[in-house]
Amino acid sequence: MPEYDVLIAGGGTGGCAAAMALCDLGKRVLMTEEAAWIGGQLTAQAVPPDEHPWIEVTGCTARYRRYRDLVREHYRDFTPLTLSSRKDARLNPGGGWVSRLCHEPKVGLGVLYRMLSPYLASGHLTIRCRTRVVALGTRGDRIEGATVRDLRTGEESEVGFRTVLDATETGDLLPMGGVEYVTGAESKRETGEPHALDGDADPTDMQGITWCFAMSVEEGADHTIDKPAHYERWRAYRPEFWPGPLLGWVTSHPHTLVETTWSLHPRPDMSLGLFDYRQVVRKDAFLPGTVALDATIVNWPQNDYFVGPILDVPEGLARERLEDSRQLSLSLLYWLQTEAPRLDGGVGYPGAHLRPDLTGTRDGLAMTPYIRESRRIRAAFTVTELHVGSGCLPGRDRAPGFADSVGVGCYRCDLHPSTSGRNSIDIGALPFEIPLGVLVPQRVENLIPAAKNVGTTHISNGCFRLHPVEWNLGEAAGILAAYCLDAGVPPQDVHASPDRVREVQAVCDRQGVQRAWPELRPV
Repeated sequence: MPEYDVLIAGGGTGGCAAAMALCDLGKRVLMTEEAAWIGGQLTAQAVPPDEHPWIEVTGCTARYRRYRDLVREHYRDFTPLTLSSRKDARLNPGGGWVSRLCHEPKVGLGVLYRMLSPYLASGHLTIRCRTRVVALGTRGDRIEGATVRDLRTGEESEVGFRTVLDATETGDLLPMGGVEYVTGAESKRETGEPHALDGDADPTDMQGITWCFAMSVEEGADHTIDKPAHYERWRAYRPEFWPGPLLGWVTSHPHTLVETTWSLHPRPDMSLGLFDYRQVVRKDAFLPGTVALDATIVNWPQNDYFVGPILDVPEGLARERLEDSRQLSLSLLYWLQTEAPRLDGGVGYPGAHLRPDLTGTRDGLAMTPYIRESRRIRAAFTVTELHVGSGCLPGRDRAPGFADSVGVGCYRCDLHPSTSGRNSIDIGALPFEIPLGVLVPQRVENLIPAAKNVGTTHISNGCFRLHPVEWNLGEAAGILAAYCLDAGVPPQDVHASPDRVREVQAVCDRQGVQRAWPELRPV
């Protein structure tokens, strides 16, 4: 008898959601995570939730809504909020304008453990952080076992299971298990998507990554760091498609590609600044004297790293590029401290400094980089721009539904500048349903994707990679895995049987997974 029913490789947003669904359905689960923190985008990557306009009332799973409620409950119960903040039913703790719920990464970590604690206490769930799956055993179309490595000690051990979920940030188990997958950008010939490549597909054309960091600005203080080793290189760097140096306030607007000039704080002619873009601490939400400084997460155009891909390249080159992305973020901080033009006519914000207390790291950079694009399975069904893009579906307020829907999502197809030297592709997308087929590999029978590695294209990945959708993908993957274990059938057989699909959907309904959009009012 295997030690576990399910191994979840990756304790990010999708992995945590999958664990909740599986444990609620009585399965014994081991979840491994390479970072010291579980939670992925919400925590270790320090990315406040990117959400759609209707998130407060519809468009997510019941568990994701519970997560949001518990974040607000934490601030009301355990922090010195002002009375007006405490009474705000839709409290946005940080006040950032990217989301209706910008909050500190460490708060997200605490909430996730609170949600997972019943399963840890019952023994249904085991979590091993700082642990990586390094090898999979295969036999025919099945995965037979895994080797995991403790990243602190280097010790390796074998794990037995019946099914494995790949919830890693980059689809790491797909090449290990011989699962058919794709990377990069498809061609128009392959997908028919208006925004796909005109020529051949390019497997190395992937969205840039970002090594986020937490920052406050203390006016009148000098926190200037030593000049980063790569600063002069990054200071001089100007991508061919960019309107100015990457380290500068002038950027290319992601929707229109029109030259846009930003500033740290709002200008008279522009109501939005970059500091309040992803602001996670807003001191005026707290009682006077209790919180000293506002804080933000720096995930800006200026620290998008798109020099080269980190997937399916030699390990040494991948490490080099990851360190390069860290150096870019440190260089951005140094530029802010020493050279950034100020609204008052001065230069530099020497009071800008990193906030390691918010990220759980020694230096204030996030534990892990924010990776927008993963390896993607060759799936039983692949969602393309044609299924979700508003430009492909004129006159509609929602994308066409799927008979095998196991969830919903909504976000623009938001692709950041890519490793092939292309600028942003940021196009409208309609509220969509998530078909079961994106979770079903074409061949391998007991591996299910549970994060950004599902059946999407380079283009449609742009609206599938955000927090609520990745969470929904994780829950749906967990429900599908539990059903397959109970019924003794592989995912391919479930997808091929309308009756079995309906049975999986019935479990989704009981678990609180929204599978269709209601009529939506403009917001």
